[in-house]
Amino acid sequence: MSMFSIFSVSGSAISAQSQRLNVVASNLANVDAVAGPDGKAFKARQVVFQTTPMGGDGSSGVRVSSINENEAPGRRVLDPNHPLADAQGYVTHSNVSAVDEMVNMISASRSYQNNVEVMNTAKSLLLKTLQMGQ
Repeated sequence: MSMFSIFSVSGSAISAQSQRLNVVASNLANVDAVAGPDGKAFKARQVVFQTTPMGGDGSSGVRVSSINENEAPGRRVLDPNHPLADAQGYVTHSNVSAVDEMVNMISASRSYQNNVEVMNTAKSLLLKTLQMGQ
């Protein structure tokens, strides 16, 4: 792997983690949602990553292959006075777990930061190599 492919590999990871952070932000924004645009409760979304080749030198990066909805049932709360309550008086809330999403956010944020650090280190090493030639 060449030094320059490090930038494309880390760049792909930064892009993927950025998309992951956007999905986590959307999930957290809807943690207390009762009904989505289709009249059903919001379902948490999860990012699925896939390895992707990054050139002819055998290096591999990462990309988002899909964003899947979590099919777990939403939390049901008894509130017969709520306008979206069903016949039994229950309101179905989103299936987003704030704790799980916060853990996911911390993980994505650290992965993002680590890849920025990899790029900074590679840049520093390239600059030092150029200075050695002077």
